Amino acid sequence: MAGRHEAARAASSLDGATRRTEVDVAAEAVTGLAAGLASLPSWTLDEGQLADLELLLSGAFAPLTGFMTAAEVASVCESGTLPDGTAWPVPVTLDVPEDAVPPAQRRLALNDPEGVPLAVLDISERSAAVGLSPPRAGRRGRHARPEGAGPAAQPTRAAGAAEPVMTDGFAGAAGPAAAAGPAGPALVRLSGPVTKCRDPEHGPFRQLRRTPAQVRAELGDDPVLAFATRRPLNARQIGQLRHEAGQLRARLLLLPLVTGKADVIVTPEALVRTVRAAARHLPPGTLVVPVPLAARDVGAEREIKLRALVAASYGATHLFTDEPEAPAVPAAIPVVSAGDWAYDRAAEVWRPLSLIEPGTERADLAMGELEDLLDRGEEVPAWFTPPAVAAELRRARPPRTERGLVIFLTGLSGSGKSTIARGVRDALSERGDRSVSLLDGDLVRDLLSAGLTFSRADRDLNIARIGFVATEVARHGGIAICAPIAPYAQARARVRGMVSEVGDFLLVHVATPVQVCEARDRKGLYAKARSGLIDNFTGVSDPYEEPTDAELTIDTSAMSRQQSVDAVLHLLTVGGWLRGDEPPETRGPAGPGH
Repeated sequence: MAGRHEAARAASSLDGATRRTEVDVAAEAVTGLAAGLASLPSWTLDEGQLADLELLLSGAFAPLTGFMTAAEVASVCESGTLPDGTAWPVPVTLDVPEDAVPPAQRRLALNDPEGVPLAVLDISERSAAVGLSPPRAGRRGRHARPEGAGPAAQPTRAAGAAEPVMTDGFAGAAGPAAAAGPAGPALVRLSGPVTKCRDPEHGPFRQLRRTPAQVRAELGDDPVLAFATRRPLNARQIGQLRHEAGQLRARLLLLPLVTGKADVIVTPEALVRTVRAAARHLPPGTLVVPVPLAARDVGAEREIKLRALVAASYGATHLFTDEPEAPAVPAAIPVVSAGDWAYDRAAEVWRPLSLIEPGTERADLAMGELEDLLDRGEEVPAWFTPPAVAAELRRARPPRTERGLVIFLTGLSGSGKSTIARGVRDALSERGDRSVSLLDGDLVRDLLSAGLTFSRADRDLNIARIGFVATEVARHGGIAICAPIAPYAQARARVRGMVSEVGDFLLVHVATPVQVCEARDRKGLYAKARSGLIDNFTGVSDPYEEPTDAELTIDTSAMSRQQSVDAVLHLLTVGGWLRGDEPPETRGPAGPGH
């Protein structure tokens, strides 16, 4: 008997050595792949590219297995199908600087923002990055070469691309702009299949980030009604979802879209919190699964088709839209709408408008009205959204009097930026109701940016460092006052984008004429620049790009120091960032995030 057992164990061992499973083979392939990564050039994906890669690797973008070729992009743009006739609404592309990958290189490591390789792209085609799209929120991509491969080019793409070119409701691939700005290289589009090295790391709510296969396995074969959203749910949508799920006898699947900015509350984690709060008012068994679907500048039809396709990959049999009418477009799964609804004041419930006695209905909040309520710190009405959702909204979008703010003064040397900044800092410190930090240009140069030159690249890096520190101040509810020259619009726009993810941003252009600045020149800098002793001096030998998006413009040649400081304080008061005797205006200027 013992001999039979030993023989069985030996046979089992031999069988295990010769019969490798698919998992074993895949693991060995990934191990071999990782071993060769050191010799490959790499590209660190921006937020949108990272989202596309995750959806490709997870199967949410099936049947795609990689980034599209030029022929596939052309077919999708023209007919909404892949060349083989498979319906597909939008291009999925990867655009990088031309010098990110040597022309003869056939493979590229794709890294996450921490530099960890997630996948390898087998480059089957290089083509011109045609079709423009606006830059997407989040970190920009950057590249690096392996040791011995020569110097890496200056990182990143341009921000602030030209307006997109529309083609049948499509404004280009969900990637970087097709042409970089003046400080960046031209872009090339790389196509080919991707092979996974490892799963991406997720931050908040990683326990909810499940693959389509995992979600499908839990949902089974019963009907599933999905709702994909970038905006917090309100009471009307909750009522409509309950109604439609009941009609279909379906389980509910909520898909907060967490790549890019969320509506109203900006951050993806805040969107997930509000969606989870709303889910408490939906039937038991409702699933919440965050999905990294990047926003694309496409028409409504293509957007709904894309959401239907992704929802179907997660097991949905129907997609809900909160528009009064479902679009009459073919999609991967049926798109359903609950029709026109209103709040019945007599019954104190949301219901179809046709069931409400005329004159007793109450319409939804107007566009921007919810944002106004939150900005002013007023209560969100209970008829509009449940208290649990309202609490999350208030947490994610505190009133302006408590919200982080960056006041960014820009102008020529000698324009009065630092003087105004110090005056505003002193006035706010005297009030004592807001925490204030001053990031003056000269001080930052000595501490934060010591060693940088006055080349354009180093100037941009200096502004980026100021923006990073200011963003952290705003993230924690403080006010950061910045006063660099910041001559380039692209660098200022980058800071605005960073800050707007966590708070508000106000750009103040100190537009004192160069002649006045030069006459004030206490340090003799203009004289040295004109005599050739200082290179790259803004206003003399280097350009200053005047802002076109400033919330306030001040000319200190026509205003006193106190008048200039008062102008900034008035802006803060009427905008609602400071409490004052006069009530704040309904919509004061703010950054794009809030």
